[in-house]
Amino acid sequence: MSEAGRAPIHPDDPDFRRLAEEGRVVAYFGYGSLVNRDTLRTRFLAIRRASVAGWQRFWLPRLEVGIALLSVRAEPDAAIDGVVVYDLADNLAAVDEREAGYRRRTVLPQTLSVEAPPPFDLPVYIYEAIRPDETAAERHSSILQSYLDAVMQGFLAVHGEAGLRRFVADTQGFETTLIPDRSAPRYPRAVVPQTGETELFDRLLRERGVRFPTG
Repeated sequence: MSEAGRAPIHPDDPDFRRLAEEGRVVAYFGYGSLVNRDTLRTRFLAIRRASVAGWQRFWLPRLEVGIALLSVRAEPDAAIDGVVVYDLADNLAAVDEREAGYRRRTVLPQTLSVEAPPPFDLPVYIYEAIRPDETAAERHSSILQSYLDAVMQGFLAVHGEAGLRRFVADTQGFETTLIPDRSAPRYPRAVVPQTGETELFDRLLRERGVRFPTG
């Protein structure tokens, strides 16, 4: 299917336009678990495939929780795929709480590309690392497999296998250890991988240099 002919990710809420005209809608760029709509816990109104220039995705060592999570940092020559989520303004505090440890920034409109954008303008936020200096690989911080399954499933569903491969290839800091918690997920918004997904995910990760525990 061509880029122009791809099916929508999710039907728009019938009140989307009215609420936007009333100033009751916010938008934010998802580049990790937010790409998987099954992890969203708010009544979002619409979601679009998107990409943004000037940001680099990387694995951020989150020492306070003992694992690595995805984040972004400003990088003029980089670009990343993701989604734009259009949500009720009343839900922004809940999204900020979900993204605790990150700084909410506004995306420059000229750096953002949105598929089938709605016919009105809204500022789009992105959540940036507060401490962007080191990657998980540099700090030997591990990655939860249950978290990564949710992220990779989202990219596969939204951007296809080519987009999933770009996510794996272009995200910095993957050269670290995986915590194999798929059978007993530690990630609170864990998803169930579909048939064939785990084999594809694990193969791409091994090719990328992720270390799987043995024994």
